[in-house]
Amino acid sequence: MLSRSAERLYWLARYLERTENIARLVSVHMNLLMDLPNGVEMGWQQLIRINTSEPQFYEKYNAANEHNITRFLLSDETYPGSLFSSLSAARENIRTSRDLLPDEAWEQVNEMYLYVKNNRDSVYNRSNRVVFLNEILKGCQRFTGLLSGYMSHNHPYRFIRLGKNIERADMTSRILDLASLLLADSRSDEMRQYETILWVNILKALNAQLMYRQHVRSSVNGDDVLNFLLLNANLPRSVSCCIAEIAGCINALPNNDALPEEVVKLEAYVQAIDTRHTTQAQLRGILDDLQNKLGELHDRVSNNWFKQGIAE
Repeated sequence: MLSRSAERLYWLARYLERTENIARLVSVHMNLLMDLPNGVEMGWQQLIRINTSEPQFYEKYNAANEHNITRFLLSDETYPGSLFSSLSAARENIRTSRDLLPDEAWEQVNEMYLYVKNNRDSVYNRSNRVVFLNEILKGCQRFTGLLSGYMSHNHPYRFIRLGKNIERADMTSRILDLASLLLADSRSDEMRQYETILWVNILKALNAQLMYRQHVRSSVNGDDVLNFLLLNANLPRSVSCCIAEIAGCINALPNNDALPEEVVKLEAYVQAIDTRHTTQAQLRGILDDLQNKLGELHDRVSNNWFKQGIAE
């Protein structure tokens, strides 16, 4: 397997996971703002903070309002992290890798791309935006199901899973960055009053509300949500579960050099996180450090497999 083919599959998975996460985040945030009264400090600007994209946003827009931010995140062709840009990049990677994937996988991604391209104006209207985002979420899930059911679970599939779970762990950590606002000592009394709604929506953003109820069996509170989303070994979107998936892929791939040891260190770091007596500043530091470590792991993966002549 050529390294350039492995790299395309890896980035295909990362871009599609990013596409799904952006759609999920905007959808849940819309629901959250409808649940909260006016005046609670949880506006649309939180979405660009999660992606650390405030500088790029303010280069193009003056006001961080719903219209501008949804346009920026969903349909902006010039912002590389937008849903449209991510899906376009995924389409290009799968177009050049069609010999490694089922035909149905290419058809699914191409249909999603054409849908977004032809319906970008619908993001400006809330009711149309709901339909738009639901279509994207269903399309991403169909793609995942197609690969799981139709594709041999061999090295190409492992590079796809590797990219998907690195991207997913990174996005989970960014969504948990929202929690730092909920832990701030300076938060208003009104914010404190609606904390449960905010924690529930963080669970919804990761499609984890039902699993939380089944596993934690207590009312929703910050400490339990943070620990569940960081440490639960069975929740597909928890950081711990993503790292376990990453470890499984790396261990099964050839020429992995010292990467298994690096993942063991990352697993140990995550398992040592204790959020139960964590201040806002400490939590932000932990999550920033985790994102840096995931970035370093990506660099190691890239140097190990994608800058060589072959990946197996």
